[in-house]
Amino acid sequence: MQANEIRRSTAVDAGIFAALALVMAATRLHHFGAVPDASWAVFFVAGFYLRRWTAWAFPALMVLAVAVDYFVITASGLDFMKHYCVSLGYWALIPAHFAMWAGGALMNNVVTQSAGKRLGALVVSVVVSVVVCHAFAQGGFYWLSDSVKNPSVAGWFKNYTDWLLPYMGVAASYIGVAALLHVAAVKMLGLSESATARTTK
Repeated sequence: MQANEIRRSTAVDAGIFAALALVMAATRLHHFGAVPDASWAVFFVAGFYLRRWTAWAFPALMVLAVAVDYFVITASGLDFMKHYCVSLGYWALIPAHFAMWAGGALMNNVVTQSAGKRLGALVVSVVVSVVVCHAFAQGGFYWLSDSVKNPSVAGWFKNYTDWLLPYMGVAASYIGVAALLHVAAVKMLGLSESATARTTK
């Protein structure tokens, strides 16, 4: 790869990072608003495009997520550390979000396969990533938060399954939009999937 190609791909990656950070911040500000929180999808898409930047891009997005949460909680007049959502379980969001990141990063391994195989891999990757992510996020809150009185395996399982499909639907919807934009961009710019894969490693 030539030097100008490296610079160009780095600029594109920086633009992708900025766009994803903006989407997450804008939607996370209103977690239960009319526009659902795109955080899980953002980490998945970032894992696909920015896996060569994992060492700093993943921590940067995590810091942004916590900063947005801090702003929202304190802006409402509450103490961040005393909020019911913030407990020892809150830090389970790190492996939760990394599960989404890893799912996106693994998609790089199939970008040169047939369209059918890519679609199948995307579906499996999204489902598995969300199942694992939700296990950490919901499980951390359920088992490690003082907000849940008398936790039990049955109570945890019901809570996990009650929320799994809604979160799956939100993440899949955002990732689906991102996939369509990716396909459209590849066609418009006349790129091959192998070329897009090289710039993500």
